[in-house]
Amino acid sequence: MIEPVAGGVRRVGVIGQSRYGDLAATLQALGRFAAERGLELCVEPRLESMLPGTCEFRPGEMDLLITLGGDGTLLRGARMVAPYHTPVLGVNLGYLGFLTSIPPAELEVSLDRVLRGQYWIDARMTLEARVEGADGQVGAPYIALNDAVLHKGGFARAIRLAVRVGPDGEEVGAYSADGIIIATPTGSTAYSLSAGGAIVEPSVPCILATPISPHTLAVRPVVFPADVVITVDVLSPSEELILTIDGQEGEALRPGDRLVARRGEATVQLVRFPGQSFFNTLRRKLSWGAVEQGRG
Repeated sequence: MIEPVAGGVRRVGVIGQSRYGDLAATLQALGRFAAERGLELCVEPRLESMLPGTCEFRPGEMDLLITLGGDGTLLRGARMVAPYHTPVLGVNLGYLGFLTSIPPAELEVSLDRVLRGQYWIDARMTLEARVEGADGQVGAPYIALNDAVLHKGGFARAIRLAVRVGPDGEEVGAYSADGIIIATPTGSTAYSLSAGGAIVEPSVPCILATPISPHTLAVRPVVFPADVVITVDVLSPSEELILTIDGQEGEALRPGDRLVARRGEATVQLVRFPGQSFFNTLRRKLSWGAVEQGRG
C-alpha cells in the first residue's frame, strides 16, 4: 500500500556500509545539510568516527532513517526500525540498489522534499520467522523484509524437508532439495526470483515458498495467502542446516527442528517520491520487459 505522509522530520538516524568509497563524502554532505536545517543526526556507532558529535543512535526515537549503501544496508536498517514504523530513505552507494530510492547526488534535494512532506510511504509487509526445536524450545522471532531461507551448510548433499500450512498443519509436500526460500512480495525479486519464483507486485499480500534446486521436476514454487502459517520440518539427518534472514543473520538447525514463518506484525515504511514505482524500478534495475532492437 502506498499513501502520502506529512512533514515533521527533526531527528534523523543514519546507518552505512563502510566498504563504499562514497560513504565519507556523503556523510559530510549530510552533516552540513542537517546543520543548515536544524536537524538532529544520530549515526550508528560504527560511523561515529566519520561524523562525530551526533546524538545517540536509538532506533525507536527517530523520525526518519537514512541508509547509506546498497540493498543489504537498507535491509539491515529496515529490520531495526520496522517495529516503530519509522520511514526509511535508502541512498544507493552500491551497484544495483533495487530497494534504495536515490543516488548520493540527489540526497540534499530529496531530503528537502522530505522536509516539505513531498514524498510517499510504500508500506511493505514483513515475515516473522522462528525456530522451534526438537526439544520443545522456541527461539526468538526474526523479522525479515525479503526472506527467510533454510539451506544446507558446507556439504553438497540434498536435504529432506516437509512443508505444511495452516493451523492443522496440512501437508503441502515433502521433498529433497538444496533448501527452501520463504519470501515476502518484496523478496520475490531477490533470491526467490533467482531460484525460479514468481515476481509479485509488493502491494499483494502473500507469502512465497520457493524450493532451491529441488531434485524432482514435480516440485514448483507456491504462492500462499498472507495469513497462513508455514511450517518447514527438517527430515534430513544432516546437521549442516542454516536459517538465514535477509541473507544477513540467522542460526543453525538440528535434525527434528522446524522453521515456522508467518506474516509479521511490523511493516517497513519505504520513502518514495512522485514518479517512482515498482514497475519503473523493475524496468530500470532488472531490464524487465526489455526487447533488444534488431537492425533494420
